[in-house]
Amino acid sequence: MESNKILKNIPLIFLLSLTIFFSACSSKKLYEPNVVAGDWQNYGENNATIVAVASNTALLDNGEVLTQEGRVTLNLEDSFRVLSKSDGWIISANIDGNLSLQYIADESMQEKFELKKTIATASVKDDILAVLFADNEMALYSIATKDLIFKEKGSAQKIIDSRVVNPYFMNDLVLFFTLDGKIVIISSKVKKRLRTVIVSSEDNFNNIIYSKIVDNKIVAATGHKILSMGEKEIRAKYELRNLIEVNETIYLTTKQGELISLTPDLQVNKKVKFPFAHFLGMIEHNNKIYLLEKAGYLIEMSKDLLEYKVYEVDLEDGYVFIANKKFYIDDQFLSVE
Repeated sequence: MESNKILKNIPLIFLLSLTIFFSACSSKKLYEPNVVAGDWQNYGENNATIVAVASNTALLDNGEVLTQEGRVTLNLEDSFRVLSKSDGWIISANIDGNLSLQYIADESMQEKFELKKTIATASVKDDILAVLFADNEMALYSIATKDLIFKEKGSAQKIIDSRVVNPYFMNDLVLFFTLDGKIVIISSKVKKRLRTVIVSSEDNFNNIIYSKIVDNKIVAATGHKILSMGEKEIRAKYELRNLIEVNETIYLTTKQGELISLTPDLQVNKKVKFPFAHFLGMIEHNNKIYLLEKAGYLIEMSKDLLEYKVYEVDLEDGYVFIANKKFYIDDQFLSVE
């Protein structure tokens, strides 16, 4: 499979967002640490190059898919791109809305849908396929019958962040994290929209890029704001790059080069600033937070954000995917174990 074939079939809206994002970053000053502890030693070869990244998967040029649990060999059709791994299925689609489900444990189990328009992302739970389209429309389908169960229109967005969050199943509820900064809660049982919650309302790059349940609260973020929704809704304004949750503590990095620790109610525990740093991702391991920095550094930070060391890393340009305590970059990986 050739990477240029895949890229030709990624919707223009995603490629445009990536182009603008990386062009803006290239004009900024570079992070320069005062002290470097040494060279990071834990590298490995991936034996294949990442050609596309989704929320919880990365597609390699040899046809394999990286997931949080390991590699999956996939017989991906030409012009298809991987959308997600969900409930034991790998979900892929092409720009025309043809969607494929391939069951990881049994290659003979496959399902096909002809949905007629470009898909942003999708998830599966039991017999229900939840689809978020590139025009921000939301829909639920029966996998067994292919029937449409529910459909809800959304507001189309011209420019979005390439990170799109998969629909999330919570018992009989389906949470859609939309391209215009909302959480739409659907009941699959009564086939009705129950609630819409606004995370942020910016004109561009306003899609939800992160979501998780933290301390029984829904935490969701766009590139502009973070929301914690429990008995009450709390919002905080940050220009986010990355976000992870560790034992009910939220860690986020910002475009200003900050690493910030928050409570589930978005109260600040501690913050540290690294001038001009452009963070590509975070991993927690052994009570430390590891931050990959674009200029070629790995920052090893204590979880209380009081101590850190900076290591120099050999960093190639390319897609970045995080799984199994590793930063996968292009055709190599950098391990924090």
